[in-house]
Amino acid sequence: MRQHFTAAGRGQVVGGFAALEADLVRTLVAQVVELVRDDAPAPTDEDDPLASLLQMDGPIEPPEDPVLARLLPNAYRDDAESSGEFRRFTERSLRDQKAENGLVVLESLRDAGLPDQVLPDDQTTIDVELSAVQVQAWLRTLTDVRLALATRLGVEDDDDDYWVALPEDDPRSYLHDIYDWLGFVQESLVVALA
Repeated sequence: MRQHFTAAGRGQVVGGFAALEADLVRTLVAQVVELVRDDAPAPTDEDDPLASLLQMDGPIEPPEDPVLARLLPNAYRDDAESSGEFRRFTERSLRDQKAENGLVVLESLRDAGLPDQVLPDDQTTIDVELSAVQVQAWLRTLTDVRLALATRLGVEDDDDDYWVALPEDDPRSYLHDIYDWLGFVQESLVVALA
């Protein structure tokens, strides 16, 4: 990141990204939005029109995809039946909220002037101005993207030595660097709020 996020008053924050960095954020966020939308199961309770109307007719089983299982965890670790009921009433709205947060991030990047296509030699800086509501969407979405990357990579607590020891030409090393960088972006956003 060329500059940290900084406070702009009244809960607003501004930050600057190189065009390639902003494009990377856009790509990763779009992938998470697509994942939570495209993998959404069909409603399960056709016999309960009220549940359907209130969008409380979601699945009772956790998603098979490990990333989605991490993004949409069971509410009760040791009680599958209660977790299933909770999931039934909440998963659709949780997926919708995650997608909406991601769309806020994508829209703010577009509004900041990020072109549809960024060339490798593009030296443009993308200055993002975020309202208090947009800041919250960014924080939630960055968390979702980092959880998705951590799950796919198999990141564990206290495994920094493993990642440092990977050869630079290992693709996992590159993805872990992105994971770390997104943590830096997220932290700078939190600091700007403080």
